[in-house]
Amino acid sequence: MSRPIRTLAAAAAALLLATACNSASTGGGSGGSGTSDGRPGASARGVTADSIKVGGIVSMTSASGYSKKDTDLGARARYDRANAEGGVNGRRIDYLGAEDDGQDPARNLAAARKLVQQDKVFAVSPMSSVTFSGADFLDGQQVPTVGWGTLPSFCGPKHIYGFNGCLVPTPGGTLNQTWPEGIAHVLGGAKGRSVALIAGDNDAGTFGIRTFTQGFKAAGFAVPYAKAVVPATSVPSDWSAYTKEILRSGPGGTAPDAVVSVMQTPYNIGLFTALKRSGYRGIISDPTDYDPGLLAKDATRQALDGVHVLLQFQPFESDSPAMRQFKADIRKAAGGKDAPLNMHMMTGYMSADLFLSIAAAAGKELTAASFQRAAGGFSDTGTLVGDRAEPKGQKESFGCGALVRLRNGRYEVAVPFRCYPPIPFR
Repeated sequence: MSRPIRTLAAAAAALLLATACNSASTGGGSGGSGTSDGRPGASARGVTADSIKVGGIVSMTSASGYSKKDTDLGARARYDRANAEGGVNGRRIDYLGAEDDGQDPARNLAAARKLVQQDKVFAVSPMSSVTFSGADFLDGQQVPTVGWGTLPSFCGPKHIYGFNGCLVPTPGGTLNQTWPEGIAHVLGGAKGRSVALIAGDNDAGTFGIRTFTQGFKAAGFAVPYAKAVVPATSVPSDWSAYTKEILRSGPGGTAPDAVVSVMQTPYNIGLFTALKRSGYRGIISDPTDYDPGLLAKDATRQALDGVHVLLQFQPFESDSPAMRQFKADIRKAAGGKDAPLNMHMMTGYMSADLFLSIAAAAGKELTAASFQRAAGGFSDTGTLVGDRAEPKGQKESFGCGALVRLRNGRYEVAVPFRCYPPIPFR
C-alpha cells in the first residue's frame, strides 16, 4: 500500500473514531436523526416514511480528461423508473446526484464524508472511480454502497457491493475469466499464444496486472510482459519506450499475439496509435473504450479501429427485453433524446438496479441491518450482467461478459455475452 493511501486510511480511521465520539455524545446513531440498527421503530439515516435518500461518487473530471460523468445519468435513469413504478415498498428514491472525486483519493474520502455527515444519505450508489479511499468510512458508517467493483474495496467489506461482483479479489476468492477466454476465442485458442499486459502505475493498475496475469496464464497464454509502469498522472507524449519493449516481449524477441491495456481512453489512444505505427498486427484489447461518442474524432476512431473491448454486461447491440428497457430508460432520462450509449451509463444503471433490488427485498422496515439481511440471501437471474447473488458477489465476480470490436466506425459483437466458470485467485 502506498504512503498516500496509508495516510488516507489512517485519516479515515481517525475520522471514524471522532464520529463515534460525536454519536455517543449526541445520542445519534449513524449520522442521521435516529439509528440504523434494525430495532422495531428505529429510523435509518436517509429513510423517511415516503423517501430514501441516495447519492453517488463518480469521477466526473480527471487530470487526463477522462470522464465517467454518464454514470450519473445511468443511475438517474434507473431511479426515475423506480419512482415512476411506485418506488421501493412505497418510498420514492431521492437521488441527490453524484459527487465528483476527480480521481483524487482525498476528494473521494471528502465526498463520502459529505454524503453521510452533511447530506445524510442512506446509501451511496453509484460509486465509480479508480480510487476508493472513502471505502473504510462508508463501511464503518454502515452505508450500503454499490459501484463498479474494479478495486479491492469491493471485495470483502460488509456494506460494499460491486454491481457485477468483486473483480479484484483477495486470495481465497475467484477470478472472472471473460477477458482471457474471449481473447482465446478470437485467436482460435491460447496454446502457443502470448499476451502483453500494460497498466498505469497506480493501485488499480497494479491490482489489474496481478489479476489479469494470473487469468491469462490460467487460460493457457504465455505472459512475457506484465507491467504497471505508465504514469497515472499524465498521458505520455512519447510511447516509443513502451512499444519497443512490448513488441520485443514475445517468443524469441517477436511481438506478442495480443496487447492488453488496463488503462483509460486517453492512454489507450496514445498507446494503440504508437503500436499501429510500429506495424503491430496482433490483437489489441482494453476494458474501457466502448463509447460511440469516441468515434466523433477521426484520430480517435482510427486509433481504436479493430480494438476488442471487454464488456461485463450485455452489449448494446443485443435485443433482449432488459436491453430494450435500459435504452428506453436512458432516453427518457436524457429528455427524450437518443443519447449515445456508453459503458458508464450501464455502470450507473446497474449499480442503482442492484441497490433497488436488495432494498426491495429488505421490506418496509428499511435499515442498514435489514438491507444487510436481505443481501445475505439475495439472488436473481437474467439481468444485464447475468445471474447475481450475494454475498457471493463480495468475494467473486458474477463471471459474465462479452467482447465487442470497433470496425469501420461501428461496434460489432466479436464474442457473444456468456458466463464463464471462475478460477481460484492466489
